[in-house]
Amino acid sequence: MIHARQVRVIDENGVQLGIMSPADAVAEAERRGLDLVEVAPGASPPVCRIMDYGKYRYQQSKRAKESKKHQHAVVVKEVKYRPKIDIHDFTFKTNHVREFLQEGNKVKVTVMFRGRETAHPEFGREVLARVLEGTKDLHQEQIDVNNVKLEGRTMSIVLSPSK
Repeated sequence: MIHARQVRVIDENGVQLGIMSPADAVAEAERRGLDLVEVAPGASPPVCRIMDYGKYRYQQSKRAKESKKHQHAVVVKEVKYRPKIDIHDFTFKTNHVREFLQEGNKVKVTVMFRGRETAHPEFGREVLARVLEGTKDLHQEQIDVNNVKLEGRTMSIVLSPSK
């Protein structure tokens, strides 16, 4: 599959064998029981390496899996509160918010209003202020709850974990 007239050949140890025709390079690779792989087709002359291609592909896939293992996808968790929430329920849910922030996830804190509760958005702001106070050591941004707007029947803020 190599179409160049001459190629620079590098053996499996990284030693240059010189410039030769592709047929000679393939013969040398077969003599060693390995494959000839074109690694730099844009070079002049193209560079080919003698290697075990199957082993090379296996190592590439292992490296890709290893790099994916160390990645952490940011997940947005949501915790929903009500304006007239009881103290026990509030502390229970706030502990969940703390856990999510400690794990490194973003947390969307939502206060849901029902019926005539929408007439008093200050109760929802009070709940959000209590959540911010309970998690102030774990999130990074400063949020002014007085500027949080009531969107339909919900009021929400997003907390990012501190680094």
